[in-house]
Amino acid sequence: MSEPIEGGCLCGRVRYRVSGPFDAFHLCHCSQCRRSTGSAHAANIFGMPDRLRWLAGEDQITRYTPDEPDVISKCFCSHCGSLVPYISQKSGLLIIPAGSLDEAPGISPQDHIFWRDRADWYEAGLEAKRVEQFPGD
Repeated sequence: MSEPIEGGCLCGRVRYRVSGPFDAFHLCHCSQCRRSTGSAHAANIFGMPDRLRWLAGEDQITRYTPDEPDVISKCFCSHCGSLVPYISQKSGLLIIPAGSLDEAPGISPQDHIFWRDRADWYEAGLEAKRVEQFPGD
């Protein structure tokens, strides 16, 4: 994928445009990513930093940088809390939360990393009943 696609936060204050090609797409099950996202795993796309252009709200972004050296950072909209892209201080790579994109990124997840750390309920969740909307609606 080389055509730019846009993304943003839940409230719409932060908007960005990113273009590929992307280097990797990982579903990370480590405890840090689970805590950071509040979900079973993070879904992050990795690319080069020069592929990102902020369209709006860059001044609304807050970066959490932990004191511990091996704990992951994250950036989020200071208004709604949605995760937004950031440059990893450790690797220098652009990290894009896949769920923040407005459309398909042209790359599929390549792997589940830190699989041994997955939530005990993850695989049962994959087998759970599927409904098209909120249950009961």
